[in-house]
Amino acid sequence: MQIRLMEPRDFAAFWPVFSEVVAARETYAFDPDMDQEAARRLWCEAPLETWLAEDDGQLLGSYFLKANAAGPGGHVGNCGYMVAPAARGKGVARAMCEHSQQRARERGFLALQFNSVVATNAAAVALWQKLGFDVVGRLPRAYRHAVHGLVDCLVMYKWLGEAEAPAMPEPVKLIGRKNIEATVSRRKPRNH
Repeated sequence: MQIRLMEPRDFAAFWPVFSEVVAARETYAFDPDMDQEAARRLWCEAPLETWLAEDDGQLLGSYFLKANAAGPGGHVGNCGYMVAPAARGKGVARAMCEHSQQRARERGFLALQFNSVVATNAAAVALWQKLGFDVVGRLPRAYRHAVHGLVDCLVMYKWLGEAEAPAMPEPVKLIGRKNIEATVSRRKPRNH
């Protein structure tokens, strides 16, 4: 399997995968009526970079990498992944996620956050957890699934910086009540 930058000409080959995934309304909150040009802009132009996974010229999937937020939140990245139906269950999503983590580090991101993983997408949730992502939030009934109706979405997060997340600063040591009263009520010397 090769993972390479997606070139503008590649999107036409990826379009059937994109449109099928979006039309299924099981994993992505994209407009199923989106045309190919709008999809190309969303998948290829809005992100910082978009990658394509292939094997002997056969398209297996694609992912994008972008900042999750701007300014003070710009150190956290975000990715989206799509795997061709014929390539599912063959390790493509795992390979793309591992690749995206490396690319995120190279681009200076300290963490990755997935804002809306559909909870019924059990294979993706399990894979992201195996790859070190934690569920840090649940959005009740945030996705209108084509089969299951209103289902929850999960917010998933992985710190990419040092081996562990930065240590929290030492808590401020509070002065006990008796010490505060003694300090406040202590008489100040008078100047004569």
